[in-house]
Amino acid sequence: MLFVAVLATSLMSAQDQKPASPPATAMGKINGASITIEYSSPSVKGRPIWGELVPYGKIWRAGANKPTTFETTKLLMVEGKELPAGKYALYVIPEKDSATVIFGKDPSVGYNKYDDSYKQLSVVVKTKKAKEMTENLVYSINKDNVTLTWDNLDIPVKIK
Repeated sequence: MLFVAVLATSLMSAQDQKPASPPATAMGKINGASITIEYSSPSVKGRPIWGELVPYGKIWRAGANKPTTFETTKLLMVEGKELPAGKYALYVIPEKDSATVIFGKDPSVGYNKYDDSYKQLSVVVKTKKAKEMTENLVYSINKDNVTLTWDNLDIPVKIK
């Protein structure tokens, strides 16, 4: 009986635990296009993020667990470049004051298998200090941009 009670208690507590990087979705409209970003949202947890957990100069999946996806129902102008309607993998290569944002043709390809043949579009954007520290990575879809915010950094991408 004691074994059954211990097993039942441990199963119940395992069900109560949230994943370390829970799935999240950001949805919104820009210029009549519906945009959906699906990602896993990691936490800072006191760790140094930019330049360490997410190294400068290396491709990153722009979230956790699996590829982050970016879907648009209409053609968009991303930093002045055309991005056709469709679903893409979203990657970021962070640097000290900028980031390269890449839209990959195949949304199932993880960053560890990415090469330039998968690239639909890439843009370099200027990063900026966030208004406040953000514990969990979040994407926001605004009237003229999409912004990745995590820790003390914003990565805004202009979209029309």
